[in-house]
Amino acid sequence: MAEPRHRYSTVSLTLHWGIALLLVAQILLVSDANTDGPDARMWVGLHKSVGLSILILTLARLGWRIANPAIPLPPGTPTWQRIAARTSHVLFYAVLIILPLTGWLASSAAGRDIAWFGLFDWPLLPIGGGRDTARALMSVHHALPKLLYVLVAIHVLAALKHQFIDRDNVLRRMIPFIPRRP
Repeated sequence: MAEPRHRYSTVSLTLHWGIALLLVAQILLVSDANTDGPDARMWVGLHKSVGLSILILTLARLGWRIANPAIPLPPGTPTWQRIAARTSHVLFYAVLIILPLTGWLASSAAGRDIAWFGLFDWPLLPIGGGRDTARALMSVHHALPKLLYVLVAIHVLAALKHQFIDRDNVLRRMIPFIPRRP
């Protein structure tokens, strides 16, 4: 019988924290200070590159997660918490895929090139509709961060609850330097 896992793999940790850092970068990149002014185009271009990177890493993380299932929650975790955890993770994946995808689709509809970190031109998707379609897609793109903020808040609060109230080593799975409790 295999020994139970007590933490996630290095790949899982790297993808989790890498995506988290890129999300923080996205918030900073689209601040009002960066989207107004002479350098706005540069900041928006960087925002697009980081967003597409998040899309790629999220798809990689989803593939890794399918191949390497999550560590089970501790025994005795109430059913509603298990359902909430599963639902929030599914919503995370959905938002982290749909958010950059809507940006990519909007750029494609408007015919706006995407230079991925200035290294090469990212291919535009074959979508028509021009500015009207791009505006509709950007409405979705602008609404989704609010859901993402709520999911992040719930995720962090749940992790802190597990660490300080339940004291069940769940947080240690994603932050290995936290000492293991007996």
